[in-house]
Amino acid sequence: MNAHDVVITGIGLVSSLGEGPENHWRKLTTPGVKPVLEAERFAPYTVHPLPEIDWNLQIAKRGDQRQMETWQRLGTYAAGLALDDAGMKTNEALCATMDMVVAAGGGERDVAVDSDILAASEQRSDRDVLLNEKLTTELRPTLFLAQLSNLLAGNISIVHKVTGSSRTFMGEEGAGVSAIETAAARIRSGQSTHMLAGGAFQTEHADMLLGYELGGYLHRGDWKPVWQRQGAEGGGVVTGSGGAFLVLESREHAEKRGSRIYATLGPVLSGRSRRARGELKAGIEALLDEARLPNGELLAISGASGSHKATAAEKAVFDAVPGIAARGFSTLTGHMKEAQFPFAVALAALAVHHNAALPPFEASERAFAGATQTVLATAIGYHHFEGMALVSAP
Repeated sequence: MNAHDVVITGIGLVSSLGEGPENHWRKLTTPGVKPVLEAERFAPYTVHPLPEIDWNLQIAKRGDQRQMETWQRLGTYAAGLALDDAGMKTNEALCATMDMVVAAGGGERDVAVDSDILAASEQRSDRDVLLNEKLTTELRPTLFLAQLSNLLAGNISIVHKVTGSSRTFMGEEGAGVSAIETAAARIRSGQSTHMLAGGAFQTEHADMLLGYELGGYLHRGDWKPVWQRQGAEGGGVVTGSGGAFLVLESREHAEKRGSRIYATLGPVLSGRSRRARGELKAGIEALLDEARLPNGELLAISGASGSHKATAAEKAVFDAVPGIAARGFSTLTGHMKEAQFPFAVALAALAVHHNAALPPFEASERAFAGATQTVLATAIGYHHFEGMALVSAP
């Protein structure tokens, strides 16, 4: 234990299950809880939709709300929840000196304009002229700004006055892993005393689903729990809208201000196995070895996406370690891309904080009767990148 230990003092969560850490904990620990699904709007694909959200609760100005896309509002909202939870939201001095690391995608396209261009291209052969016409008549300059990945961090700065240094990572689950890894490293090194880190993903947008389906990753047909999609039609991924932000502090900083500490964030590990060479399973095993897991039973909060190869490899590794009981939370939230790893770390911190395990979310998950003094969080990317973190009692 030392002054630069990384501790988790604020959690902001939004998913199809609702919002807030305690609301999520209550629902996730209710035996037999059912996922919230939308199977008609994007058929044959199922998604986990956003709940009803009163954006005014975290984004007071309607003008700020209007200039953000949904994924930016979602991330800004989740960040505000985390700041509130940490008792920092109204402390201008703390927010002004807070550093930030955000995991973000590339923004939402204007599907109506895209569809109009495609329809017009079927009737005309001068498509270069057509594109120039549409660029000057249909596309707003602000649309391009709204698609910039670092605009989420910008909006968090504007709305919540978090004005320390800022970094944005792109790269699906890997971005979320890098965000938490970088924030923790800055605190351990003494470069930062308090950090806001996390991400958001809005799947209820045709171009977001298209990105997955171009690679053949989306599950088709009737919904199944995350570990049971092997052999089903499609690629196994069921997406969900959501956001997860964490307030991380040095132990010294948190204790000086008398903050409640959920948990200590231990090693944060990342890897990028050469999957085309069949090295994923060995890569996951190497991360587990590097994590130096405690002896005895261990609860693992898994961000498994359902993607056939990645999820099968993660399950095979866990099944080979008798003491690990995994909980695939995507069964109840869907896969949230950049927010997946921060969400996993948040749930691990809640398990440690409550000194209680999450029940199995499906029949294939092992029962767990051990202690939750230490919990493993994972995100094995549906396409590439792997991450893990150990979360322990404060």
